[in-house]
Amino acid sequence: MIHDLLIHSAKYEKLHPHFPAAFAWLKAFDTSTPDGKYEIAGTDCVAGVQRYTTKPSSEKKWEAHQVFGDIQVVYHGNETCGHTDVARLTSNEAYSASKDVEKFSAPLFQTTQLQLSSGYFTIFYPQDAHQPGVANAAASEVLKVVIKFKL
Repeated sequence: MIHDLLIHSAKYEKLHPHFPAAFAWLKAFDTSTPDGKYEIAGTDCVAGVQRYTTKPSSEKKWEAHQVFGDIQVVYHGNETCGHTDVARLTSNEAYSASKDVEKFSAPLFQTTQLQLSSGYFTIFYPQDAHQPGVANAAASEVLKVVIKFKL
């Protein structure tokens, strides 16, 4: 997992061949863009624009991916995103290859709680189980882009 300011993204662009285009797309993002999927580099690098209201942790599932990594950027609002090593969790929904996601039971131990807000990005790899969309002190209306990049 990498969590940093979007203005520092150039330091990470050499980590994956799709990162230069992905970060350029994120930096040029127009917040009036409708929700939906947008190809950046064919189906190997796709941006998903989404608007939603954050919810209590008890209502949000833990997940991890195997084929695609995530770059997550919040443009409006804020949320907490849990993070832990996927090997520490117990699967409660088997991996779906068509959706590239496995769901996990809530951990019974303390996890890292990332604060996602405007100006930051977070990259999740297959070992990074995460719980996005969690409300901080109160629910927040969020505008978020999740870029899926093929590993």
